[in-house]
Amino acid sequence: MSKDIIINCGPRDTRVAVLENGELVELYLENQSEQRLVGNIYKGKVSNILPGMQAAFIDVGLPKNAFLYVDDALENVVGVDELPEKINNKTTIKDVLKPGQSIIVQVAKEPFGTKGARVTRHITIPGRFLVFMPTVDYVGISRRIAEGDERDRLRKLAHEHKPAGTGLIVRTMAEGVEGEELKKDIDALARLWKRIRTRGKTAKAPSLLHKDFDLLYRIVRDSFDHDVARVVVDNAQAYEVVLGLLEDTLPQLKDRVFLFQQNRPVFEVFGIEPQIDKIVEKKVWLKCGGYIVIDQTEALTSVDVNTGKFVGSTNLADTVLKTNLEAAREIARQLRLRNIGGIIIIDFIDMESAEHQKKVLAALGEAAAGDKVKSSILGLTQLGLVEMTRQKARLGLADSLLRPCPCCDGSGRVLAEDVAGSRIEGELKRFLETSEEPAVLVQVHPMTAGNLIGVNAANLERLEKESGKRIFIRGSIQMKPDEYKITLSGSVLEVERAAIPVSVGEIHTLLIDSAHNTRPQDGVARVEGYVIQVEQAGTLVGQKATFEVTKVHRTFAKAKLYFQST
Repeated sequence: MSKDIIINCGPRDTRVAVLENGELVELYLENQSEQRLVGNIYKGKVSNILPGMQAAFIDVGLPKNAFLYVDDALENVVGVDELPEKINNKTTIKDVLKPGQSIIVQVAKEPFGTKGARVTRHITIPGRFLVFMPTVDYVGISRRIAEGDERDRLRKLAHEHKPAGTGLIVRTMAEGVEGEELKKDIDALARLWKRIRTRGKTAKAPSLLHKDFDLLYRIVRDSFDHDVARVVVDNAQAYEVVLGLLEDTLPQLKDRVFLFQQNRPVFEVFGIEPQIDKIVEKKVWLKCGGYIVIDQTEALTSVDVNTGKFVGSTNLADTVLKTNLEAAREIARQLRLRNIGGIIIIDFIDMESAEHQKKVLAALGEAAAGDKVKSSILGLTQLGLVEMTRQKARLGLADSLLRPCPCCDGSGRVLAEDVAGSRIEGELKRFLETSEEPAVLVQVHPMTAGNLIGVNAANLERLEKESGKRIFIRGSIQMKPDEYKITLSGSVLEVERAAIPVSVGEIHTLLIDSAHNTRPQDGVARVEGYVIQVEQAGTLVGQKATFEVTKVHRTFAKAKLYFQST
């Protein structure tokens, strides 16, 4: 497998892509204006105890108080799989913390939405080869180091060199590393912890004691190993930083770092941008013709598998198995790429064969094994759904790349135009009943405008007859589908002049923004939201065209195409 790391440093952000055989598997973003909190260590103050939740709110100086569970509040305990259980189930949050108490905590999960950061007293400080745990006397070895003699060697070295009363987790990158190199890493981490504790003794709560390193440092520390064929950096300063970091850790790999000097963007050259665009899409097509649909909610992520265009060449069971196997591998990749954490429910295509079910679960587990983030596949439910979990620490890519839609408030749906039109019509009627002006200009979303006007302006004529007012309607894409604005009220002549911004005989050069709904051979241009139907301009969508206005109506105008503008 070929593994590459591509680093793009822009004026506003740094982006790092990890490719395996040219395929994007991990993407990291660091915006200059946004601070990353996971890994930061604070001296905080207990602001509130919540006995009913067995938790506490901790003021660490952030806009929202951090959240600390009782299990994370107990000292000398660390959340490691191999560590013996030390927690007394009878211990309550009141036994551990008191309001106003100062404690040292580390951010374990980023704040999200209305929730503050989640913190822990179980401090972990990652180095190149080890993770230092100053609050627990323990040694653990990465499960990815499989060879028994190597595990024993590393465990022995860790016990020999770790400071008394502290703990270490030996990382995968330590495999084959000499004891002297491990000792250097341990000593550096122990010195860092000593500096943090020294600051903590004099600092007033709340205060930041240690800020985790920037993205470049973390990538070299956590991702650059012997499996990486090359690291490509498109910025000379960042290139020197990467070389400097490797000089202190893995100098023998410096020849794998290259400075990108082409005029084209580095992410474009390596085909990364199109792959990033697909990250935000719900539907992911499989090579076999099937597809998966990924839906993320606050509670969980659901993944649905469908055969799509794939009909197979043998029997239905084999078609389903082939689709599910490919889907299992792609789901693991998408979870890793999108950094989806928490509870994940997968609805594979129904399989009658228990042997086929085992094959699909095995394929999912094998694909997930390449992910550095811990995940657990819990098996099939009675409904035939696969349950799994994936550790969540940093924000998922969707939360970094996207924001809730201002039109639908993040629901993914807006009111249908007939429902929005009916609602606006009712509100408009109430306004017109109290208005003394004989005419109004109403601004609405273009789709809602079409519904309010109706076929051959039937709805508009009815509304005018019922209200006794002259009504002009203008579409604006700046409006939400369910909102309207009275932009002008006054005499009929005054409002008409404002509502109809063109006259017969005028020549205009405008963008043809769409084909006409009922006459697709015609194009649609707009002047301040007013629709102009341009004959024979349907093939010019997205281009500018010059035309003459031939007819003017209250709701739209017609025009004759002159020529395409250059």
